[in-house]
Amino acid sequence: MERELSDPEIVRDIARLRELGRERSRLAGAVQAGQVVAELELELLDARDLVAESADPELRQLAGEEVADLERRLVDAETRLRETLVPRDPMDDRPAVVEIRAGTGGDEAGLFCADLVRMYRRLAERSGWTVELLNVSEGIPGSIKEAIFMVRGKGAYGRLRYESGVHRVQRVPETESQGRIHTSAASVAVLPEAEEVDMQIDPADLRIDVFRSSGPGGQSVNTTDSAVRITHLPTDLVVTCQDEKSQHKNKAKAMKVLRSRLLDREIAAREAERAAERKSQIGSGDRSAKVRTYNFPQHRVTDHRIGLSLYRLAEILDGDLDEIVSALRITRERERLTSSG
Repeated sequence: MERELSDPEIVRDIARLRELGRERSRLAGAVQAGQVVAELELELLDARDLVAESADPELRQLAGEEVADLERRLVDAETRLRETLVPRDPMDDRPAVVEIRAGTGGDEAGLFCADLVRMYRRLAERSGWTVELLNVSEGIPGSIKEAIFMVRGKGAYGRLRYESGVHRVQRVPETESQGRIHTSAASVAVLPEAEEVDMQIDPADLRIDVFRSSGPGGQSVNTTDSAVRITHLPTDLVVTCQDEKSQHKNKAKAMKVLRSRLLDREIAAREAERAAERKSQIGSGDRSAKVRTYNFPQHRVTDHRIGLSLYRLAEILDGDLDEIVSALRITRERERLTSSG
């Protein structure tokens, strides 16, 4: 691809050059991740050989520690490589609208809601994203009943989309005098920012009728078949235009109106779909409809969708969600590919 990019013929084709540049950028991440895996595999092989062949107990112990470290780093590197090989969803780079609401658990749920808001803010900082607060409703000091914010940046929706669902926390509230563990919940909904889309109309879906204008007009406006009526057969939308003398101009105007009406229907349908998706994501906020649990006594975070438990609660609440997001993304893509055969 780099050889093709240096081809003078390609350089003169701006559109092709831009397309190749994007593809090369996409592939570069996979190539670099693959090189890291290959280098770690060689280092691990050498370290294992040293453990097997060394007669010095101290040197063998040091080599064994290096093996353990390399094995851990190799697992992380392979995870990153798999993620770069997962086909990207066109929606991934869209801005994300994140809505977080306190659910079951009263004031403690509001405090947990504030923890989640901070977690996603820290994730945004780590990822180089920007956060725009759209709405916030506070409860007792330090708690949030509801927060809605926009996250913009490369891969924002693609990574945050897996956060949708009910998050549950298990911990001893500061107000609990007897040390009992309470369970509270907050709901998270992540939606892509709505965009206008260009409407492509199939000519086969149109019935075009021409007729003589019936309204007032100047010379020839109501003496020729210049009026146009366009019917969009799939939707039964009808647009009529007759204020121009030219049939061609009337047709062009009618098509503009038709496109606008179809776009309006498309946006309305998308909004309805997003509203339904948002409702399904938020659910009732009940403790039983959980996607993830944050267990403070055990310093554990468990994602119930993939059965992954990590004992790094503090780091995760500080925005270090890479391992969870990568696992969820790979699992989702595997299921998608399996279902499509």
